[in-house]
Amino acid sequence: MNIQIFGTKKSADTRKAERWFKERRIRFQSVDLAEKGLSKGEFQSVMQAVGGLDAMIDPDGKDKDLLALIKYIAAEDRLQKVLENQSVLRQPIVRNGRQATVGYRPEIWKEWE
Repeated sequence: MNIQIFGTKKSADTRKAERWFKERRIRFQSVDLAEKGLSKGEFQSVMQAVGGLDAMIDPDGKDKDLLALIKYIAAEDRLQKVLENQSVLRQPIVRNGRQATVGYRPEIWKEWE
């Protein structure tokens, strides 16, 4: 397994995901979204694995103005806007090769073992 966990240190779900993998002695790479976001290729791969851009966006995010803008701009501009502002993504984003989850999903991670 090649696990990557994308999230921020302030995210409780990200910390829970890291703890879940540590408890099972599964090695993972932690990537802080505040310092280094997803590359365009990684973003496309996760988006395809989880079922689209809407599944990745956190509707309860703090920046309500940005969420409203993303909701109402043209579809072709949404992807670029989210790539530029990855703070609107639901966390954690956990990747295992081409498989990915968004949010705390241990029921799916068990299947990866």
